[in-house]
Amino acid sequence: MATTKITVNSNGSLKIEGDFEIVDKNGNVYDLGGREAVSICRCGLSKNKPFCDASHKGHFEHEAIAFALPPKKTT
Repeated sequence: MATTKITVNSNGSLKIEGDFEIVDKNGNVYDLGGREAVSICRCGLSKNKPFCDASHKGHFEHEAIAFALPPKKTT
């Protein structure tokens, strides 16, 4: 099993658990304060991006149901 688990929550965030780090576009690591789980904003409404602050409640709808992606195209 993977050491990192990402859960796509219905009508909400992406929850990341396990052994991971989050970096910005310049490669700088976010200080997660010792957390082993964080939630990442998917709705764009958080005032604490990239982290979720629950601003999505009542403003973002997406039923998170897993599906298979089509095969990767090869050239």
